[in-house]
Amino acid sequence: MSTLIDTRSVVSPPWIEYYKPNPQARLRLFCFPYAGGGAAVFRGWVDRMPGIVEVCPVQLPGRETRMKEAPFNRLPTLVRAAAQALLPYLEKPFAFFGHSMGALVSFEIARELRRRHDLEPVHLFVSGRWPPQMPDHSDSTYDLPDAQFMKELHSLNGTPKEVLDHPALMALMLPMLRADFEVCQTYGYVDEPPLSCPLTVFGGLQDELDRKSLETWRVQTTASFSLRMLPGDHFFLHTAQSQLIRIVAQELSPGAS
Repeated sequence: MSTLIDTRSVVSPPWIEYYKPNPQARLRLFCFPYAGGGAAVFRGWVDRMPGIVEVCPVQLPGRETRMKEAPFNRLPTLVRAAAQALLPYLEKPFAFFGHSMGALVSFEIARELRRRHDLEPVHLFVSGRWPPQMPDHSDSTYDLPDAQFMKELHSLNGTPKEVLDHPALMALMLPMLRADFEVCQTYGYVDEPPLSCPLTVFGGLQDELDRKSLETWRVQTTASFSLRMLPGDHFFLHTAQSQLIRIVAQELSPGAS
């Protein structure tokens, strides 16, 4: 036990935030934020899961407590670094939840852990993200001039208006936001065998991602698959948070409320 604590003392300050050790937990749930988001997105999850689940919000470089670090701008390097950083936590069963960019990150980390360490999550939850095998025909925006990039941020409705209207704060955040967009927009899917863990997909009823598209995540697992549509637009993660947490809790701990 002392070795484990010593190892985490190196890993957890940068990569895991709002972490509350729970020796009684039977599994850990790692939560990955959307583009531009940080671990604070999941701060409210920590105390709302059943006691058998230890929530671990993942803090990526370039935001919040890691603002001074350079953000990753390519998914493969991000995935390799995150997978290595999380290894000390994987001595017990674990699950992944990711929203939007976080869904893509968590999916690829699951495949990385399988390739390099013969490990898989007991459950993968992906939310608000096109299936990785579907070609993305949208235009790249990460390299737009600042004014156009800001216009794009406004249209996505994911960054609070008070942040967008704060020039000094946006000057700090723009490099991280551009890097996150670049991670997603330069992603190249590589075909691999499907995962063998259950896969639950979430979508927003008012999001541009339709049920038919989200259904094609099904090919990424040989285990059980479910699709849950929740009220809200792309950021139903916030507006339908209670319902979302309840579903995740029930999947990880049948009978939990």
